[in-house]
Amino acid sequence: MLSKILVPLDGSDLSERALEYAKQVISPTGEIILLIVADVPDFPIYTVYPMPIAAPETDYSTVLDDIMSSSREYIEAIANNLRLSGHRVKTLVECGEPAVNIIEKATELDVAAIVMSTHGRSGLSKWLFGSVTQKVLSAMPCPVIVVPGRQAVADTDKEDAEAVEA
Repeated sequence: MLSKILVPLDGSDLSERALEYAKQVISPTGEIILLIVADVPDFPIYTVYPMPIAAPETDYSTVLDDIMSSSREYIEAIANNLRLSGHRVKTLVECGEPAVNIIEKATELDVAAIVMSTHGRSGLSKWLFGSVTQKVLSAMPCPVIVVPGRQAVADTDKEDAEAVEA
């Protein structure tokens, strides 16, 4: 059993699959550290985040604050559920490039392992979006337990095929 693990989340059901594995490998007195990294560009890119929804007078820093605030609410809700089942949990919300932050936090916090899900992207979407899991595996500051996103593989392959046909 492990004494301290890092579980990166991104708000998706697929990323939350890692929580079941984390609960199985953590020692009864161990600590689960939940990390969410908001990958927010340094300047507004209207195709990445729905800026037009915001009022025209809303400045970019307000939108960033909203993203960080909703990330904190999300991760605290997950943490509270884990705490109710008797786990020690710490939460971290960061802004930046997800893989880099995951690697830095794992090293800084001296975790025994990272438990994370992969979205199972393949083909075109993997090439376009990259793979956070693959980047973490390439640097591997500690053991990494990868939970496969089996459902996502089938859906993503279908989406890739449709994108190529379009």
